[in-house]
Amino acid sequence: MTIKRKTTKSLSKRIRMTRTGKIVRRLMATDHFRTRKSSKQLRDRKKGTSLDYPRKAILNY
Repeated sequence: MTIKRKTTKSLSKRIRMTRTGKIVRRLMATDHFRTRKSSKQLRDRKKGTSLDYPRKAILNY
């Protein structure tokens, strides 16, 4: 009998899986001092970036 592990909530709030199976995270400093950043910077930060980490290691976390 295998034991199901609980999902680590802190990790599940920070990353998400795309339909193709990539792992995407938010960029840092998106909401910190927004008034100093240009509109272009804020638009680019909404996109997120892929996580360069072994997918198998994250799914077992």
